[in-house]
Amino acid sequence: MIVVSDTTPINYLILIQEAELLPALYGRIVIPQAVRSELLAEPTPDSVSTWMSNKPDWLRVQQVDSEVLSETAGYLDSGEREAITLARILQAKLLIMDDRAGRREALRLDLPVTGTFGVLLAAADRGLVDLAKCFERLQKTSFYISPKLLESALRRK
Repeated sequence: MIVVSDTTPINYLILIQEAELLPALYGRIVIPQAVRSELLAEPTPDSVSTWMSNKPDWLRVQQVDSEVLSETAGYLDSGEREAITLARILQAKLLIMDDRAGRREALRLDLPVTGTFGVLLAAADRGLVDLAKCFERLQKTSFYISPKLLESALRRK
């Protein structure tokens, strides 16, 4: 299964020490060069840039031809544009992206999308994580989730 990720889901999963959920759920993850650059750029937290500097074998970085980017909405940042383009080129089974505008664009292009929240829900469904503990750690970051959605997710377990 080919899965492509944007920056923020990887960033948050690293911050809550759950990045290993990605290969456990999906096997290999592919990111475009722009996402790699964002994960290494200032003001990325040290834990994220250190992780990316020593990236695991299950994470593959792939260059996206700039000519193909014109098919994706120009108002998105480079990481989102390249992730969407790469997902289309590779015919990915899933695109992991949190940005609302990027998700809208991906859905417009008929790409299946989930985000950090969806990854954690999938992991909880498979018994890989304690959802309440993950959300507790996630709330200590800048990640936003509506209180209603969080409550609903925790009640379903």
